[in-house]
Amino acid sequence: MEPSLHRIQQIQFADQKQEFNKRPTKIGRRSLSRSISQSSTDSYSSAASYTDSSDDETSPRDKQQKNSKGSSDFCVKNIKQAEFGRREIEIAEQEMPALMALRKRAQGEKPLAGAKIVGCTHITAQTAVLMETLGALGAQCRWAACNIYSTLNEVAAALAESGFPVFAWKGESEDDFWWCIDRCVNVEGWQPNMILDDGGDLTHWIYKKYPNMFKKIKGIVEESVTGVHRLYQLSKAGKLCVPAMNVNDSVTKQKFDNLYCCRESILDGLKRTTDMMFGGKQVVVCGYGEVGKGCCAALKAMGSIVYVTEIDPICALQACMDGFRLVKLNEVIRQVDIVITCTGNKNVVTREHLDRMKNSCIVCNMGHSNTEIDVASLRTPELTWERVRSQVDHVIWPDGKRIVLLAEGRLLNLSCSTVPTFVLSITATTQALALIELYNAPEGRYKQDVYLLPKKMDEYVASLHLPTFDAHLTELTDEQAKYLGLNKNGPFKPNYYRY
Repeated sequence: MEPSLHRIQQIQFADQKQEFNKRPTKIGRRSLSRSISQSSTDSYSSAASYTDSSDDETSPRDKQQKNSKGSSDFCVKNIKQAEFGRREIEIAEQEMPALMALRKRAQGEKPLAGAKIVGCTHITAQTAVLMETLGALGAQCRWAACNIYSTLNEVAAALAESGFPVFAWKGESEDDFWWCIDRCVNVEGWQPNMILDDGGDLTHWIYKKYPNMFKKIKGIVEESVTGVHRLYQLSKAGKLCVPAMNVNDSVTKQKFDNLYCCRESILDGLKRTTDMMFGGKQVVVCGYGEVGKGCCAALKAMGSIVYVTEIDPICALQACMDGFRLVKLNEVIRQVDIVITCTGNKNVVTREHLDRMKNSCIVCNMGHSNTEIDVASLRTPELTWERVRSQVDHVIWPDGKRIVLLAEGRLLNLSCSTVPTFVLSITATTQALALIELYNAPEGRYKQDVYLLPKKMDEYVASLHLPTFDAHLTELTDEQAKYLGLNKNGPFKPNYYRY
């Protein structure tokens, strides 16, 4: 049994349409840094950030706010929204059974006692449940947003009211984005010893500005394709100075968050922003990884004609066997109604593609990074931008052709809609266990490299969610376990098994 899992199991249950304002970046607030992949901001966001959160044009950075306990160690849109945010968190708790189970066990032993976790994730009701669970497990947390559009202001207010130092609001500028991360990290008398990142911007910032902090940091937990790619680049260059846990490639994250979550949320995001009907529409999905598979399955089920682009022959063959036509993007770009990117790459949809699209083509991104669609190439004098509604822009060519750009090329589902809470429970539980594992691991178990979550923990995360479905697992007999060469309690598959 994995030592950290044993530690967890030792913990006893105590009981079983609005106006949108462009706010220029204030003079003197220069961008502190630029992300390597620009995964959460772009060079225009500081000059033209849209926000639908309030009539108040005052930047949260210019407000003096305190919570009911007198603390001002936070920066949110409006602390008075906390009560509404608390209700949203309470709803999310009902669909996050595993995290709530971990909280009950925390009444005994606190496996994160002494942990000081700095986090940079989407700030939603679901991640609030994760943060409060980490607190119940004994950790101190400071948090910023990994995306300038996905923060729920009322949830951020609720977290600040309950004592969490949160620095985030919907519609941050680029300068705001890095300022919030810096406020989390650069604190007198408090230094993090664990990092929870989504996209790698927090890790990048500490490496760039505060490299000495890594002397006390025990590990990094990263959940996105983009962030994991950055970690492997650091490892390959010999610059990764602490162990890192790749949560993105754990089975529970890949299959449930990337596949099943996107299968449901792609339709939600498109419907909320465009009110379109999917039947008979021609769609091209760029990338047939787990996210692409989920998007294609949902659109096919709704009667859309789906094309797929791929670079990997294995994923390409899977797409063909699933009944999708494999094409190059330039072969179908003139005829499709919707273009969806989910590759994790950059410049997948270029200005040349955008110029050739038909009138009213919808363009959106389902990958973490905003680099997949070359939005910067559309910021030219001959093109006109019209804001239609929140996160929906018409980009109009001189001849009158227009495309519909969603969320300025950022992550569609978290920018424009929501994602299923239950799926996020699976991912959040995986993140929590990864933090527990790295924090409690004896010196030497993990070297300065990138690791996958132990399979035993993947199985444990899945098992915590089965009671929701009144699901009953079959148990191996001693004879069957011996025949298969397995422990009756798992792990049940080798590390190389493909689910």
